[in-house]
Amino acid sequence: MKMERIFGIIPASPAPYIVIWVISLILLAIIGMFIYVGYSSRHVNFTVNDEGLRIGPGFYGRFIPAEDIDKEGVKVVNLDVDSDYQPRWRTNGAGLPGYSAGWFKLANKEKALVFLTDRSRVVYIPTNKEYSVLLSVREAEELADVLKNLD
Repeated sequence: MKMERIFGIIPASPAPYIVIWVISLILLAIIGMFIYVGYSSRHVNFTVNDEGLRIGPGFYGRFIPAEDIDKEGVKVVNLDVDSDYQPRWRTNGAGLPGYSAGWFKLANKEKALVFLTDRSRVVYIPTNKEYSVLLSVREAEELADVLKNLD
C-alpha cells in the first residue's frame, strides 16, 4: 500500500495581492491617459475672446491672457518650410504619429507649447512669458488675424 500525503504552503501575507492591485491600477491609469490623449487629438479647441486665448480640453490646455500675447509676432508658418519653428525635443508632452501636444523645444531653441496635427498650417503665437504657442488650425490666417487685433 502506497502512502500519499499532501502538504500545503503557508499562506502568503496580503502583500502580493496589494502589489498586483497597485500595478493593475497604474496600468489602467496609463491606458486611460492614452485614450484621453487620442480623444484630445481630435477635440482640442482654440477659443479667442476679448480676454485672450483658451486652449482645451487636454492635459496641456490653458488660458493665455491677451496682454501676454505678442500680437506683432503672430504669424502663419509651414513647418515643412520654416525649419526654425519645428519642434525638436519633447520636454513634457505627447508625440504620436500625426499628433504632438505639450511642451517642446523648437529648432531655434525656443520653448513652445504645441498642438500640432497638420504641419503645413500652423499659427505661431509668441508670448511675453518666455514661451511661444504653435497651433494647427484649419482657418490659420483667420486665427492669426483675430489674435493680432486683440485689444
